[in-house]
Amino acid sequence: MCGIVGCILKKEKAAPILLECVKKLEYRGYDSVGIATLTSEIHIKKDSGKISEVDKKVRLSDLPGNMGIAHVRWATHGIPTKANSHPHTDCNGTVSVVHNGIIENFKELKSDLISQGHVFKSETDTEILPHLIEKYMKSGSNLEDSVRAALKYVHGSYAIAVMSSLEPGKIIGVRKESPLIVGKGDGEYFLASDVPAILKHTKNIIYLEDDEMVILEKKGITIKNKLGEIIKKEVHIIDWTPDMAEKGGYDHFMIKEIHEQPEAIKNTLMELTDIEKIVNKMGNVKRICFVACGTSYHASLIGKYLFESLGGIPTDVILASEFKYSAGSLDKDTLVILISQSGETADTLKALRTAKNTSKTLAIVNVLGSTATREADYIIYTRAGPEIGVAATKTYISQLTCIYMLAGLLCKHGDLVDKLHEIPQIIQNMLDNEDYIKAIAQKYRDAQDFFFIGRGFSYPTALEGALKLKEITYIHGEGYAAGELKHGPLALIDDEVPVVAVTPPGESHDKTVSNVEEVRARGAHVIAVGAESDENLQSEAEDVIGVDDSIDEIMSPIPYVVPLQLLSYYMSVARGIDPDKPKNLAKCVTVE
Repeated sequence: MCGIVGCILKKEKAAPILLECVKKLEYRGYDSVGIATLTSEIHIKKDSGKISEVDKKVRLSDLPGNMGIAHVRWATHGIPTKANSHPHTDCNGTVSVVHNGIIENFKELKSDLISQGHVFKSETDTEILPHLIEKYMKSGSNLEDSVRAALKYVHGSYAIAVMSSLEPGKIIGVRKESPLIVGKGDGEYFLASDVPAILKHTKNIIYLEDDEMVILEKKGITIKNKLGEIIKKEVHIIDWTPDMAEKGGYDHFMIKEIHEQPEAIKNTLMELTDIEKIVNKMGNVKRICFVACGTSYHASLIGKYLFESLGGIPTDVILASEFKYSAGSLDKDTLVILISQSGETADTLKALRTAKNTSKTLAIVNVLGSTATREADYIIYTRAGPEIGVAATKTYISQLTCIYMLAGLLCKHGDLVDKLHEIPQIIQNMLDNEDYIKAIAQKYRDAQDFFFIGRGFSYPTALEGALKLKEITYIHGEGYAAGELKHGPLALIDDEVPVVAVTPPGESHDKTVSNVEEVRARGAHVIAVGAESDENLQSEAEDVIGVDDSIDEIMSPIPYVVPLQLLSYYMSVARGIDPDKPKNLAKCVTVE
């Protein structure tokens, strides 16, 4: 879950451009950073810490040469130290490698290489790569053949960029189960883990498939398949603007992306025609199986409520990492819906490949051309634009918008789609009055535990609210179906545990208000999210966040999550935490 970049420029120094690009990937990891450039020799600067900290210490941009590679790290093997930071080199410093992924058999490979006289400087799995490449180059192979030979022994996932001072003017990139894209500029060429890194320099993107290799040289780009045969690849024109990947005057990406949600819904609604075509092509669907992780899993739970309550279609929701244990139940009449913001989530892609053997597959994805979009039978794009904050906000809202459109069409409930068009303005009205939520966040900033409760369609919203709190405030939060309180969790309630109750109008409303009364009777402070005119909530809850009265229970998951996002954001800021870079987390989980 690291980020890598590479570039070959015309005349400009590469290091400042690499630094600028890798900053755009800091959401993928931020415990260390490094840059290598190549002239007649390899020059490296790297250290542990956030990019700004390391740059201040070692001046990362102060390296010669107009080609190079860079890396921002999220540690998997070896704690964050300078030695464990990428790029890594071989014994003689003639080969340099950056790597995103996990090499599962690195211990065996490292042991063999040490027995052959290789000397290692780090604890990382990555360092075996330059030594393997060195081994084959010493035997007389060129860089390309050495990379290909080395990777035959590697088990696991990787996106790598490689340079060698023995073959200056060339960068080689290869991917397997980790994302890697190629950018074509005006006589300048780029490699990156994700589009935002190079968006300022080119919108012309090539997506590599597993086991494909790209050779970047000043004369151009060559792409080869696993057999070493030259292949042609489609160039995708990305319609994101560089400004979309900048903060635009906001303090953090997260709050910017929360404010972009009304527009994200409007843009995603433009997918309606394509979804209609998908529904018409799919034919009969007797069962639905959602597969997702994290926030996307919560969106899937709402999908389950929609398809079962409106269409009577049996629907399961399975965590992608657990999918293999349920794969035996799939059949040709099952539609497997896989949800991933990046389209590169390792567990979700593995589930997709398993499901394709038996069932129809549909991917709901935000990134054009990502692996999931190339492998699924059907694709729905969430049109949220780049999301840089680690905690998902506008991509979650956009996923829900897609699910509601799909459910409305598949279950023949056109009113769902009509109601979706009203929601952007309702959310905008809430965003225009967020100071009230900011005040509530200040009030509860020192809490150690939180409960989030809801029934029916509000239960996944409670789970998502708890997840946001955990991700960016480091406060322990739990989401519960409100009816489960008496089955154990109520024992934990006292006056030090605030409770957030998600209580929209509808058939579950009165029972949820009764649950509010239960926790209040045990001393809990209650923050309720409900209809603006709800007098019952006003009398029972200590703090009430009002939502437009026109939103009923079925439509509530989209607008009702926004106050919970804002609450977590402002609590994070109040606690002195950077909400864009929560500890131990990265945006795109590309390893299992």
